[in-house]
Amino acid sequence: MSQKRGLGALAAAAVVLFLTATSAEARPIVDFPSPYAAGTIVISQSARKLYFIVDPRSAIAYPVAVAKPGKEWTGFARVDGKYVNPAWSPPDVVKRDHPELPDLIPGGSPHNPMGVRAITLDRNEVAIHGTTAAMRPSVGTAASYGCIRMYNEDVMDLYDRVSVGAPVVMVR
Repeated sequence: MSQKRGLGALAAAAVVLFLTATSAEARPIVDFPSPYAAGTIVISQSARKLYFIVDPRSAIAYPVAVAKPGKEWTGFARVDGKYVNPAWSPPDVVKRDHPELPDLIPGGSPHNPMGVRAITLDRNEVAIHGTTAAMRPSVGTAASYGCIRMYNEDVMDLYDRVSVGAPVVMVR
C-alpha cells in the first residue's frame, strides 16, 4: 500500500514538474487588441516582435530579428509551407554579399541559418525560421535579408500553432 502511495506521489510530482517547466518556458499572452482573426501572425518591425493572434484582444508575443535597413517589407502575406529541419540555399542577394557560403547547407546542420523549423511565406524567398546558436544574439535586432528570425524553441512553438494558409501582416 505504501509503495502505491509512493508511486502516486512520484507521478503527481512529475506532473507538477512538467507543468511548471512547460509554463515557465511558454511565451506570454499579452493584451493585443486587433482587427485580425485568431491564427493570424502580425509582425512589428519597430517592436521586433511577432504576435500570434489568439483572440480579438490577445496574442502570444515572441521576440524576433527583422529585416535590416533596406531589406524591410510591409503588407500582407500567407503561410505557404512548413518544414522541419529544412535545408538552405542562400538566395542570390545573400550569396553576392557572402560568396564564401556553400550553395546548400543541409537541414540539421549547426551552420544552417534556418534552424529547426521554417514557415515559408508566399513572398519571394521569405520565411519565419529558427536560428543557429551563433546567431541567437541577433534576435531583437534588425539583421536579416527579409526573413523573420526566431529562437528555435519559439519557432517550434509557433510551427505547432500556425496553419498553412494563415495570414501574415508585417507592420512598421
